[in-house]
Amino acid sequence: MLAVRILEAGAEETSLGWLVWVALAVFLLMVFLGWLIVSKGWLKKEDEPVAETHSHADEHAAVHAEPAAADNLVSLEGIGPKVAQLLAGIGITSFAGLAEADLGKLRETLDGAGYKYMDPSGWVEQAKLAAKGDTEGLKKLQETLKGGRKAG
Repeated sequence: MLAVRILEAGAEETSLGWLVWVALAVFLLMVFLGWLIVSKGWLKKEDEPVAETHSHADEHAAVHAEPAAADNLVSLEGIGPKVAQLLAGIGITSFAGLAEADLGKLRETLDGAGYKYMDPSGWVEQAKLAAKGDTEGLKKLQETLKGGRKAG
């Protein structure tokens, strides 16, 4: 609106008239350059490198062939719902998975979640019995545990 009034007033009546013309020329030049760059494709992104396809299907097939059915890990002495959820977060949802788990990784996961006082070694021992289906052995072991640790 201001530009129109300045142009209507005439260049000789105002000292800003030349500034409006310069701004208009710069704007038109920018529009033209933008159009030229887009039409010529000068700013095209470089083709993304093709990702190499590594076939680790054999490696993953052995590990992830059939995920074990989820077991109720809370039934093990010392594992509550929060810890069971934490274990599920690292892919341990079955007795067999817990029985084969690395104690160092379990301790690291527990420490990271703020459960530094917990000892997962009793869980692994219980999980081995539960995975085999040895309910009698599991019950006997659980009688000697308190909070998943050997009492005594």
